[in-house]
Amino acid sequence: MKIVCEKEKLASVINIVQKAVSSKTTLPILEGILIETVESGVKFTSNDLEISIECLLQAEVKESGAVVVESRMFGEIIRRLPDTDIILYSEDNGVFVIECEGSLYRLVSLNPDEFPKIPEVKVQESISIKQNILKEMIRQTIFSVSVDENRPIFTGCLLEIKEESINMVSVDGFRLSLRRQRYEGEGNNLNVVIPGKTLNEIFKILQNNNEEISISVAKNQALFKMKDVKIVSRILEGEFLNYKAAIPVEKEIRIKVNKDFLLSAFERIYLLTRDEKKYPVKLKIENNVITIMCNSTIGNAKEEISAEIEGKDIEIGFNPKYFIDALKVIEKEQVYIDFTTSMAPGVIRPVEEEEFIYMILPVRIREENI
Repeated sequence: MKIVCEKEKLASVINIVQKAVSSKTTLPILEGILIETVESGVKFTSNDLEISIECLLQAEVKESGAVVVESRMFGEIIRRLPDTDIILYSEDNGVFVIECEGSLYRLVSLNPDEFPKIPEVKVQESISIKQNILKEMIRQTIFSVSVDENRPIFTGCLLEIKEESINMVSVDGFRLSLRRQRYEGEGNNLNVVIPGKTLNEIFKILQNNNEEISISVAKNQALFKMKDVKIVSRILEGEFLNYKAAIPVEKEIRIKVNKDFLLSAFERIYLLTRDEKKYPVKLKIENNVITIMCNSTIGNAKEEISAEIEGKDIEIGFNPKYFIDALKVIEKEQVYIDFTTSMAPGVIRPVEEEEFIYMILPVRIREENI
């Protein structure tokens, strides 16, 4: 194999495929990137057996072939080379060579025949969505994905099409995030749970533009395809939460408040609650004022924010980080916060739209600690 390519384009492709290179494995081949010539250029592939990424590089192919090279060292060398053409080729003795101006690097390569094949996705359902919209949907839900491997179904996000809407839902047992997006395209039978790890990596690859990404699903695999990039991921199996039934419909108290003012207050008071489980904050809602209070081993604090409040007074405890996570991803200036009782979940949503809904379970608070 021998190819000539631009340094900038090569570095970009390596950065993409490295997202599916295994960092903890007993199989050295999974720490590598498969480089192989194809009709349309050079294909770079990584596979950690849970997620695999293929990326096409436009390059001048002088000799066809394939090689596997250790990802980390290869990437570090390429990123530090000057911005000019790079020559890559493999020698008969299993050595992979990198040439660029006065630089010459010779790395040990691995047998490409031992590299695991990417699973074939026999498509059963497929949809298309703009990259910037999917990127936003992931950003507004991924933080609520569970890290508890004892409930693997909740370590991913539900992706479904329902009632002319594409929905993404995440839940970790303490909070729930729902992001809706109107969908009028083809395909209306999507209902899969994609691992959070996959969505995190896809988020890093997606561009903030109107170019489309297609999402195809099979029995146990999902395929994400955009220009020159293909990502295959396993699908999580199991029954996801009936989120519609979990989100309270009724409300006894409704608060309308400036999102930025509330976020700033929570961020300041969170400085004192380093052990978030042990030191929750108490919200006291009365007389058009939200009072946030906390008491920890470091000290105590109180924040007051003006708000429009409908309904009865209430005192309720929450993990402040959960409020911060939700408020950070809401773009609108004003939000509603709805409550029913001090033991029922609080629901946050933008005032102007119903696209984003965030639910948080309250925590018990001891009066002597507030």
